[in-house]
Amino acid sequence: MSGETPDQAATRRRWISLAEIVAVSGLIIGALTLWMNWSDKRDAAEEKAAASVAASAAEARFALEAELASGGDEVRLSDPKHELLETTVTFPKALGVGTQSPATARIERDWFAGAVLKATDGGADAREGRLPVLVTARYRVGDAMRSGRAIVEIVWRTEGHLMRGRSLSIEAVRVREPGGDAKRVDALWAAEMKRQRI
Repeated sequence: MSGETPDQAATRRRWISLAEIVAVSGLIIGALTLWMNWSDKRDAAEEKAAASVAASAAEARFALEAELASGGDEVRLSDPKHELLETTVTFPKALGVGTQSPATARIERDWFAGAVLKATDGGADAREGRLPVLVTARYRVGDAMRSGRAIVEIVWRTEGHLMRGRSLSIEAVRVREPGGDAKRVDALWAAEMKRQRI
């Protein structure tokens, strides 16, 4: 025998058990810390990936802007984040104005003035209204070509002249809504013509 009393042996076993408990607790705490670090890094990586996707989507988003230029004779089209490489302007079918694909992103008053004057003939000489047009643009994001659409609303005004009949001027312009198609433009123009006849 080792010469220890039963009380001493019980105390020794109790301390061994306590040491084992401390060691196992340390192991559990270490494992939890490791798991939490890994989880935090994974969450951070997911957040970074989501932010990157959101930034990429924002970079690719088409945000057409329109402003009057050339003394009100034309509307300039632009996108603050992209160079517009090709633009196509589609007018309401009822006007009989062909689709325009200008070399620079613009809408000229002369493209539609005669058609709007003809469509509004027979009423008061001084009128004001809105002409919706569909703008389709192609632009580059990185190496990829993208396209976007928006409906631009041109606010026009007509006035009568004693000798020269009537004339049309562009008063304002705004992007009415992103997206859209030719049917939507035709519907907006039909509603405008209905309003003009009242």
